[in-house]
Amino acid sequence: MTPTPSFLSSLLSGGARRSFLLGGAALALFLVVGCGGDAPDDAGSDPSPNVVPPSEVERRVESARQRLTQSEGGRRVLRAIEAHGGLAAWYRAPTSSYTWEYANKEIDVRFKSFLVADNRTRRAYHDLLTTGTYANARPVDARFAWTGERAWIAPDSIETPNPRFWALSGFYFQQIPFVFADPGLNYEALPDDTIDGTPHDMVQVTFDQEVGDSPGDTYTLYLDKDAGQVDAIRYTVSFGRDVEPGADLPETFFDYEDYVTVDGLTVPTRFEGYNYTDTEGPGDTLRNEAVADSISYRRPFDASKLEPPANARFVPLPGEG
Repeated sequence: MTPTPSFLSSLLSGGARRSFLLGGAALALFLVVGCGGDAPDDAGSDPSPNVVPPSEVERRVESARQRLTQSEGGRRVLRAIEAHGGLAAWYRAPTSSYTWEYANKEIDVRFKSFLVADNRTRRAYHDLLTTGTYANARPVDARFAWTGERAWIAPDSIETPNPRFWALSGFYFQQIPFVFADPGLNYEALPDDTIDGTPHDMVQVTFDQEVGDSPGDTYTLYLDKDAGQVDAIRYTVSFGRDVEPGADLPETFFDYEDYVTVDGLTVPTRFEGYNYTDTEGPGDTLRNEAVADSISYRRPFDASKLEPPANARFVPLPGEG
């Protein structure tokens, strides 16, 4: 199973303050990571690992379409995926790589890393570039990774970021809605919600019990009615918390900004986060922020970088080890 993005950024549009008309009952949302999707065709032995075989792309597209067209919620997710470049473009992309800079005022942290993720196996490694407090992140010579089985960081003296969480957190936020084509997900169409007076199609995504590190979590997507693009999402986080599925957890709202199209995939590059309540909507105080840069979906994946050096520290799930 892949690690779950816990305590993730709440991301809302910077600039003008947005108003929200929230209808219906409050939703309990729980952040989760999906598994790596359909198994690749001999991903480890492919002599050209940076090229996904066309037969695999076709098979995975057909499998995803079958899953997504079973419900109205799934069809909304499929429309969003097509608006962002489509299933075929996603499954043709062997890797996701970019610089990810994250800062959180509430926990006084800032770090920047360059990540490369294998889109098919969901293994990932990072070169950690800076880490420190919100106001003072300093350059470091460090690495961390998720091997598919274990998370590690080196040197072992580095405390932040937590590699179990952050190895794939930026990846998942950057790759919404594509990752919602993975197996093991459930989709529910919800009543319209409004951003700046503009109604949006809504869909809630939940996860099967054995998917990821926090299968009780939920994402809710705000989708542009005309284009189908993801304008914002809401989520809560149960990672590392001893709670039952459906527990009432604090909710976060975040918005995707400054979209770019790279290798046929349209993705955001800037995120800003605020606390959220169902009665008040997003708050006024910035909690956290993230920026993605140097994006590519064609860089090679160097599996040797998954191997932990002698000075690595392994980080288990909370409550394990």
